[in-house]
Amino acid sequence: MTSTTERFTERLSATTLLRFATAGSVDDGKSTLVGRLLHDSKSVLTDQLEAVAHASRSRGQEAPDLALLTDGLRAEREQGITIDVAYRYFATPRRRFILADTPGHVQYTRNMVTGASTAELAVVLVDARNGVVEQTRRHAAVAALLRVPHVVLAVNKMDLVAYAEPVFAAIAEEFTAYAASLGVPEITAIPISALAGDNVVEPSAHMDWYGGPTVLEHLETVPVSHDLAHCPARFPVQYVIRPQTAEHPDYRGYAGQIASGVLRVGDAVTVLPSGRTSTIEGIDALGESVDIAWAPQSVTVRLTDDIDVSRGDLIAPSADVPATTQDVEATVCHVADQPLTVGQRVLLKHTTRTVKAIVKDIPSRLTLDDLSQHPAPGQLVANDIGRVTVRTAEPLALDPYADSRRTGSFLLIDPADGTTLSAGMAGEAFAAEAPVTPAADNEEGWDF
Repeated sequence: MTSTTERFTERLSATTLLRFATAGSVDDGKSTLVGRLLHDSKSVLTDQLEAVAHASRSRGQEAPDLALLTDGLRAEREQGITIDVAYRYFATPRRRFILADTPGHVQYTRNMVTGASTAELAVVLVDARNGVVEQTRRHAAVAALLRVPHVVLAVNKMDLVAYAEPVFAAIAEEFTAYAASLGVPEITAIPISALAGDNVVEPSAHMDWYGGPTVLEHLETVPVSHDLAHCPARFPVQYVIRPQTAEHPDYRGYAGQIASGVLRVGDAVTVLPSGRTSTIEGIDALGESVDIAWAPQSVTVRLTDDIDVSRGDLIAPSADVPATTQDVEATVCHVADQPLTVGQRVLLKHTTRTVKAIVKDIPSRLTLDDLSQHPAPGQLVANDIGRVTVRTAEPLALDPYADSRRTGSFLLIDPADGTTLSAGMAGEAFAAEAPVTPAADNEEGWDF
C-alpha cells in the first residue's frame, strides 16, 4: 500500500514549480494578499492560524490579520510594514509555488531585486483608491530590468471603491501602457480585494463585469517555460571528482549544476576560459550513467580527453560558445550600505568562478521614477541602480542577461570581508543608455 507521504511526493513531482514575487507600495496590501492566498488555498497550518488570531486580538482586531502570516519580523508587525523578503512555500494539486513577499518602501528596493531576481512572475499591487503611483512605476521598472517574463497587476481594495469597473479599467490601461513601454512581454490585470477575498482564490460575487481568472487560477495556469532547456548549454564546473580507488582508478568527472540547455553524450564541447576542446564521454546523474541531461539537473560530466578543467571553468557546446571578456559592461543594483565607487577593488563572482576586478567607470545612475539617466554619478549608494564598467583579472564567459538570467548575472563582493556589494546584469538595460565616458586608468592596486 502506498503511504500518504509517498502519494504526496508523487503528486508534487508531477506538478510544475512557479517562482513568483509580490511588490507594491506601502499599505497596498501585499502581505494581506499573500496571507489570503495561503489561507484560502488551505496552505496554512492550524497552529499558525491560531497564532495569527491571538496576535490580532492582542492588537485589538476582531478578525485575524492575515498579513501577520508573512510579516514575521517584530519591527514589521509593530509598524505594519514589510521590511525583509519573506519566502513562503505552498502547493496546490496543479502546481508548486515559491513565493517571495518583497518590501514596498523605496529604501528596500534592493530587497525587491533579491526576491524578483529568480522569479518567473511578479505580482504588482496597486491601491484602487490611489492608482498608479511612483513606487508602482519603480516596481514595474525593476521587474522589466530583471527580465521577469510575466507581470500581474493586482488592483487591490476594490471594495473601497464600490467595485467600480471604470476605476479598474483606468488603472489597468495606465499600468499596461507603462509596463509595455519597458518591454514587459506579458501583463495580466486582475481586480481584487485581498481583505475580503474577492478574486484571490475564489471568484468575486461583487464584480460580475470581470470575466478573467482569479489570482490563484492565473498562478496555476500561466505557462512556465523556465526557458533553461531552450538556451545554449552552459555547465559551470563546481567540483572535480577524482576518487582514485581500486574500483575507479582513472575516473575523472566534473560535477556541477547545468545552468541552461541540454548536454548529450557525444557532444563536442569547449572548456572556457582556456578554449580547449573535447567530447562528452559520459554523464552521471544520481549514481547512474545517462545519455542526456538538462537544466537545472546536477550531474557529473566525463570528457574523452584528459585536459585541465577546474572549479570555475565553463563547459559549453563548441557550436555555441559564449564570448570571453575582461571588460564587463552591466547594470547593477547596489545592495550594500557602503557605496560603490570608481576605482574600487572588488571580487566578481560569476556562476562558480570568482575573480579579482576593478570598477573602472560608473557612467550613469538610473532614476526609476521616470527612467532618466543621471550621468557620471561617481558612486552608487544602497538601492541605486546604475551602469558600471568592470575590468577583471581573468577572462569571463558571460552571456547577456537578456539571453540568460543564470549566466548573465554576477555579484560584486568586498574582498576585505566578503560582503555582497552589488548584483549585476551583463549587457544592455531596458532603457536607452547614458553616454559612457572613458574612465581614467587606476595607477595602483588591481590594475588589469
